[in-house]
Amino acid sequence: MKNIKVEPALYYLLIILSTIFTSCTSQENKTPDDNRPRVIVTSDGEIDDQCSMVRFLLYTNECDVEAIVLSSSQYHSESHGHWAGNHWVDPDLAAYEQVYPNLIKHDPRYPTAEYLRERTAVGNVKTEGEMEEVTAGSDLIVKVLLDESDDRPIWIQAWGGVNTISRALKTIEEEHPERMAEVAEKLRLFLIWEQDSTYQEYIRPHWGKYNIFTIISDQFEAVAYRWKQIQPKEMHAYFDAAWMKENILENHGPLCSIYQAHKETNETNDYLYYEGDFQSEGDSPAFFHNIVTGLRNMESPDWGGWGGRYVRVRENTWLDPVPVEGYTYPEGRWYTKSAWGRESTRQHKTSFTHPEYREYFKPMWRWTPALQNDFAARADWCVKSYEDANHPPVVVLDHPLNLNAKANDTIKFSAKGTHDPDGDELTYRWWQYEEADRYEGIIEIQNADKQNSSLKVPADAKNGDTIHIVCEVTDKGSPPLTRYQRVILTIGK
Repeated sequence: MKNIKVEPALYYLLIILSTIFTSCTSQENKTPDDNRPRVIVTSDGEIDDQCSMVRFLLYTNECDVEAIVLSSSQYHSESHGHWAGNHWVDPDLAAYEQVYPNLIKHDPRYPTAEYLRERTAVGNVKTEGEMEEVTAGSDLIVKVLLDESDDRPIWIQAWGGVNTISRALKTIEEEHPERMAEVAEKLRLFLIWEQDSTYQEYIRPHWGKYNIFTIISDQFEAVAYRWKQIQPKEMHAYFDAAWMKENILENHGPLCSIYQAHKETNETNDYLYYEGDFQSEGDSPAFFHNIVTGLRNMESPDWGGWGGRYVRVRENTWLDPVPVEGYTYPEGRWYTKSAWGRESTRQHKTSFTHPEYREYFKPMWRWTPALQNDFAARADWCVKSYEDANHPPVVVLDHPLNLNAKANDTIKFSAKGTHDPDGDELTYRWWQYEEADRYEGIIEIQNADKQNSSLKVPADAKNGDTIHIVCEVTDKGSPPLTRYQRVILTIGK
């Protein structure tokens, strides 16, 4: 019997009703659609930025885009020979405009191309690290940071250098010093490496006392140019030419058609990359982190999510967890010359078969099937009707997301209320996110493949320990799509 499809308008009504219902049963319950994050993207226009931008545009329904700002980096600026130009985003927005009428059939929250154009500006692009000139891009960031009409956090993503962000903060320091603490409190930085020196030379010395929340990622390399060396072999099928052509590059409309896969066969670091293979999206983890999937990773970087998992190293700065006993993080920049993963890759000391290397990048590659299938579904949204495409399940738990427990307690979990907008059959998987726990043991979950499951808190669980249990739900649509809810058990007396 054919599955019953839910109309888009009814789907969003169900989400609203689900929100009301769960908020009545517990203030801690939230649907995956609550509180979309505000984001600013800064980008240096490298090839991988251009690939990330195509995917990012397909996820603009999942966030409030405040700005897209061109910046420079140690790799790209007007002074470099490979500068993409100050208008490289224009063709992307033109292609997005063509598929927009179809995208809103799948989610009416997609912004118009005109809305995005109005929020796209050129920042400090002349040279690496240049931050003295006030630019249209830096002024746009200032405007967003000083806006008092919305008190939600603002996630600023640095796909390239940090210099335009630094220029914006310097303007605030010079012209509105009384508001620095207020701005710092709502500011969230996600840096793909420190691709210039301005974070260390300006932001830390001038804004350090405000303890700005900052994630600096080296794990992004799992989806960058050297992915064949980093992704385990069992994940390669999600990046090879056959998958890319079938799911993204061909017959998916003008936006996906400009996505830059490998144009010819070439060898890099002893690995062959073929025409049509995935090339690089090294900047995508910055916005993967802002996709509300139910993993709750924006609550704390060490909980882990689609954008990786990070640990606090100093101040309010979070870096990649290095699985080497006694490892000492550098005091300064975390980038190509110092980050553990990049150094290991460059020196050919390790590969995906090495346990430490595999563990280091696991917070990213563990999500590869879910991430790539989600990308493929959105490519379908560019050309297919709502009825002919797939949409992610909505995971709802019949209890709070944070629970208190004692040693030897039996805890029951229920995903009652979980549903799929397309009427697809759902599979369930309850699992312990061990790396996020503050309990060092392994938990046995009963009926881990059912809608309802349970566990017995171990006798050796100590007061203050936390146990992270993820309810992972995947539909049987094409491609299969996955969403989650994370339950955190806190052990008390």
